[in-house]
Amino acid sequence: MNKQIWTLRGLNFSYYATTAVLMPFLPIYFEGKGYSSSQIGLLMMIGPFVTIFAQPIWGYLSDRYQTLKTIIFGLWVMTVLSSIGIFETSGYTLALLFMLLLYFFMQSSVPLLDTVSIKSALQAGKSYGSIRMWGSMGFTLLALSSGYVLDALGGMNSIPYVYWSIWVLPFVLLVFLKDEKGTGERISLKALGSLFGNKPLLWFLLLIFILMVPHRMNDGLFVLYLKDLGATDSMAGWAWALAAGAEIPTFALLGRYMHRFHELALLGIVAVLYTIRWLLYGWISDPFVLMLLQATHCMTFAAFWIVSVQYVVRLVPQELQSTGQSMLSMVFLGLAGIAGGSVGGWIKDEWGGSYMYYMGAGMACIAAVLLLGTHAYYRKKNHPS
Repeated sequence: MNKQIWTLRGLNFSYYATTAVLMPFLPIYFEGKGYSSSQIGLLMMIGPFVTIFAQPIWGYLSDRYQTLKTIIFGLWVMTVLSSIGIFETSGYTLALLFMLLLYFFMQSSVPLLDTVSIKSALQAGKSYGSIRMWGSMGFTLLALSSGYVLDALGGMNSIPYVYWSIWVLPFVLLVFLKDEKGTGERISLKALGSLFGNKPLLWFLLLIFILMVPHRMNDGLFVLYLKDLGATDSMAGWAWALAAGAEIPTFALLGRYMHRFHELALLGIVAVLYTIRWLLYGWISDPFVLMLLQATHCMTFAAFWIVSVQYVVRLVPQELQSTGQSMLSMVFLGLAGIAGGSVGGWIKDEWGGSYMYYMGAGMACIAAVLLLGTHAYYRKKNHPS
């Protein structure tokens, strides 16, 4: 038994379990505090904004000082401390400040955890997906059970205690994690700057931005769209859980076979599937069917993430892996999140949710053409990427 692999599976499981407690129920918690919908929207959107600045900083520091474990530990400590600020203080300004800090530390640990998972998986002859799927399992389990647990404990005011209790497990597991060192070279700012001259990487990140804007739009606005169509609160909760649960087989299996295909070709197919998915979301008005369609997450997002993470590994030098993964997360969580939330919200307010998804289908179609076209161009030119 490989202790490092099982430790990482446990870390992914427990970390994503904490997010399943916090993110679906936090808007309801804030509503109970008396905040308006627009105020809650700003609180939840602060994350994508701060991610733009946070991800590259922590990725660079982990590469420069050749430690992932120590930085992940520090980020998680600060995440918990920031959550204490959210739950124990009163006033909207303080809530906004501590939400900013929470996202700054919490989301920054994701690409670092991915990096150590990738390195350990390669050394053990395992796939990254066989580790990452445990995160989906943790999120699904807690998304399904948290509502019942909170009800048993007396309602939304019990969120802090459930959230803090779950954090015990990742901190314990982190003690047993073997730190994955890099090449031993100290990373300079000049080396970091070389990433911004990496044209295949920058072009790839632009394509990812186009593809992920409608996905991030769906992340933030799908539940509101369901509610507009008459869905119940339980259906909204099940939609979250169904999407996360559907990721598990993709993470488990795709890593075994994706080496047979070029990543850009696979992402082009994913973009085509995204186009179909968003067209269906715009066309169908039955909330129950839309809830079931969240299972298509397995063919779209799960495939996108595992393939994109692996492609960045190929595009970025070994000593800059954490920085490269952080740039991918910055585009996906930060830039695409802000654009998807703001533009999608505006279209929804002006023309309705259906048109929001039709716009998303159009962007996914453009991304499909560009991804497949780029793949064809690289093959013709025998490009190393």
